[in-house]
Amino acid sequence: MKHFEELEDLVRERNPGVIAVAAAHDEHVLQSVHAVCKLGYARAILVGDKEKIFRSADDLELDISDMTIIKELDNQAAAMQAVNLVNNGEAGILMKGQLQTAELLKAVLAREQGLRTNRLLSHVGLYELPSYHKLLMVTDAGININPDLQQKAKIIENAVEVARHLGIETPKVAVLSAVELVNPSMQATLDAAALTLMARRGQIRNCLVDGPLAMDNAIDRQAAWHKHIRSEVAGDADILLAPDIESGNILVKSLVFLAQARSCGIITGARVPLVVTSRAESSEAKYYAILLALVLSNEEKIF
Repeated sequence: MKHFEELEDLVRERNPGVIAVAAAHDEHVLQSVHAVCKLGYARAILVGDKEKIFRSADDLELDISDMTIIKELDNQAAAMQAVNLVNNGEAGILMKGQLQTAELLKAVLAREQGLRTNRLLSHVGLYELPSYHKLLMVTDAGININPDLQQKAKIIENAVEVARHLGIETPKVAVLSAVELVNPSMQATLDAAALTLMARRGQIRNCLVDGPLAMDNAIDRQAAWHKHIRSEVAGDADILLAPDIESGNILVKSLVFLAQARSCGIITGARVPLVVTSRAESSEAKYYAILLALVLSNEEKIF
């Protein structure tokens, strides 16, 4: 895939999904959800301040008469109600509205009524760059602060699942570091080498993993060639695995604000995809994040 518009092609082939929005009294979120529902890609259940939802819809001139609205003024209670809609089979996607991410994740991770699985929650970002020959994924720039080796393996598995739903049968995963040689003083290089071997031994499936790779080696074949790196992944990565949340966050914001990348992302690893966007993200980013979640929610899990 090269362009975000191809996500729409995938969504058109599937039955409409159902989105449960927690604390839905947010103009930007309401606008994005409305755009998706208007095209028939999904239906929405809005949980939140009913008066504010109607007022925002009126201000934006949005027709929300086809959306189900559940009144709940307390954000934490709204998050739990949205999670319950998923547990009851009434929704297949959970989206954050006007509440803190921590409040939503508290409901998702609740032991009795949450959406826990045996997988690790992680963020998967998707980026369309003018300078790269295909869509690029970056993980994890939003959830896991300083993942260890086992967590990095699970983060890769989550991203690979997303890639395979996008039609990439065997995604190429570049494990990033500051250098492309193993250095015992740099834990990221040791983890990268171990992850590469784990993939070759079948401990991480359905993908090609190589690392450590510096950023230039991962996305530029010429740079990899000059450094004598011979790899199926180098210069052609589908997925970039960041060493930690700080480097991942800096990387993705550089892609968006310096390299003019189009972006969207989801949190995966729960029972359903989580659309958790920040206020700084554009309406377009929120729109495509919903589409990405729909692609994942309307098929059986691959793993």
